[in-house]
Amino acid sequence: MAWEVTRTVRVRLDVPDDRKSDLHATNKKFQYCANRTAEWAWRYPDEDCVTSKSEAENAIYDDLREETDYLHANLVQKAIKRATDDIDNCVDRLADGETTSKPHYDTFSIVYDKRAATYYRDKVSLATVNGRVECEYDLPDNPEGTPHGEYLLNEDYSFATSTVHYDSDADEFYLHAAMERELDGASPEKAEDSRVLGVDCNVDDHIAVTSTGRFVGNADYLNHHRREFEKRRASLQQTGTRSAHLTYQRIGDRFGRWSEDYLHRCSKDLVAEAERHGCTHIAFEDLEQIRERISDGKKFQQWAFRELQAQVAYKADECGIVVETVDPSYTSQQCSKCGCTLEENRDGQHFACLDCSYTANADYNAAKNVARKLAVQLQRGQKSPAGGAFCQYALKSGVMTVNATGVASDTPVSAERESTDKPTASAVGS
Repeated sequence: MAWEVTRTVRVRLDVPDDRKSDLHATNKKFQYCANRTAEWAWRYPDEDCVTSKSEAENAIYDDLREETDYLHANLVQKAIKRATDDIDNCVDRLADGETTSKPHYDTFSIVYDKRAATYYRDKVSLATVNGRVECEYDLPDNPEGTPHGEYLLNEDYSFATSTVHYDSDADEFYLHAAMERELDGASPEKAEDSRVLGVDCNVDDHIAVTSTGRFVGNADYLNHHRREFEKRRASLQQTGTRSAHLTYQRIGDRFGRWSEDYLHRCSKDLVAEAERHGCTHIAFEDLEQIRERISDGKKFQQWAFRELQAQVAYKADECGIVVETVDPSYTSQQCSKCGCTLEENRDGQHFACLDCSYTANADYNAAKNVARKLAVQLQRGQKSPAGGAFCQYALKSGVMTVNATGVASDTPVSAERESTDKPTASAVGS
């Protein structure tokens, strides 16, 4: 599959002095649209809040265009989307028993996609209330090794929806440019070249567990920081002062950076583990199919899983490793040793097969099943002149090989051979 990675680059804009007022006027109307949308969509506690962008657009888009003297259509749409997205997050927090309130917008932040902005490598053209304004980027003399050189000026990356901000202390405008790159998910042509590291992601305990028995990150630690951030943010929202709102924005940015950095370190560990075991592929469960697992803070958990997978895909691509996803069905219930699939096999973090008596950490067992699923998929899709090509998946005890002549059924366990050239750690099973 193809993976998209996004990197945000902050670059100062050289705005002509006589056009700064146009950007400020545009921001005021953008804020007006967002606040009007929030006012209309926020129904708590009497009714359900409106979280659908299309429903909000159908109800108030025409009025907002007229009330803002026909602000650029796309900016009106982006303001509506910002408000409905924020209210959607508020609804999730209310469902989790957390305190929150109607969103309010009073800081400079305008969302621009390619319909309201034209992005170049050295400048940007922005729609305003008074036509377009062209702003050059203030780039370093030697951008090599900087985010500007690595992403903004890199032709492998393209511009995505970005935001314009204003620093009132410095009287400067900044573009937070979102740069996207699609990673190639092409697989090696020969099955014997394939070795898979399986990864099981979790909302509790460790963030990720690999088929080699490596336990990465701490989901409980990450969730604790999120809950503390939400408490602080709710308190600031209730205060309602401008100072509190500015603090609210700052701690939100700080938590976002902290979360991304934490997941960055986790992703480095996962890619290093794949390299250590000579893997050509890393297998994750398909996020679209595991949503039912995510209950507490589901929006955050979905973001964390997506961010971790995207960061792994980006780093793995630089190492020549392909990241793929597999169907997550029964990975937590199936015995990775004999293939017996029963719900009763798993009890919390403990896995004990009722058929063959194999025991292991439940997440480690699941990670091995994830790895095997991709190894089987890869082997079935490979063509070898000899007709006997192999795909392997990495284990703590060595590797497991899937034979091309024995994977025609849906339960290929008997067609696997395990090489135990490495010691097995009792802490995670064998």
